Amino acid sequence: MKSIDVVMVRVYITEASHLLDKVVNYLTKEVKIRGFSVFRAISGAGDSGKHSSFLLDLSLDLPLTIEFFDSKEKVEMALDYLSTIIKHEHIVFWDAKAND
Repeated sequence: MKSIDVVMVRVYITEASHLLDKVVNYLTKEVKIRGFSVFRAISGAGDSGKHSSFLLDLSLDLPLTIEFFDSKEKVEMALDYLSTIIKHEHIVFWDAKAND
């Protein structure tokens, strides 16, 4: 099996930050990243407090995770921009391999 080197990125935001569309649009239209996934948590905690959902909640501020991977060059371009709108400690990345 042939593989390629990639960088995997995970970005942590909340619904209330209103950054999801901005990040997704940048990744798809500017960087043209291979693909991404967005995960919505039912609970989480961080520097802005605890976030959770209950059946009777009218407004939600749940944690979101945006995950993507691509070549080192494309990821570096994405990280340069993302680090201007998202706290550095809310972005994690690591080297990985993907099937080619």
